[in-house]
Amino acid sequence: MYNELPLVNNEANHSFEMIVEGQRAFIDYKHIGDTYLLIHTEVPEALRNRGIAKILVEKTFKYLEESHLKMRPFCPYVQAYLKSNPDWKRLIDE
Repeated sequence: MYNELPLVNNEANHSFEMIVEGQRAFIDYKHIGDTYLLIHTEVPEALRNRGIAKILVEKTFKYLEESHLKMRPFCPYVQAYLKSNPDWKRLIDE
C-alpha cells in the first residue's frame, strides 16, 4: 500500500519525503558532494507502526543507488536498518 507512494527529494528542505495520508514522513539530510549525510528519520505519530519508516529508508537507498550517490548514516533508525540489511552498506561513504 505505502510502497507505491513516491519519494521526493525536497532539496529546499534538505529531506527525502513521502506524503502519507496527507502527512509528511521524512529523512533529513545534509548534502556534501556525492554524499548524503542521513541525519534524522521522522514519521508522524498517527502513522507509526505501519512500516512507513522502513519503506522511506528503502526508497531513499534505492534513490541514492540509482543516482550513483553515497551516504553516511547518522540517524539511529537508519543505522538499525543497516544492521538488519547489511547489503545496503555498499552505499556507505567510508
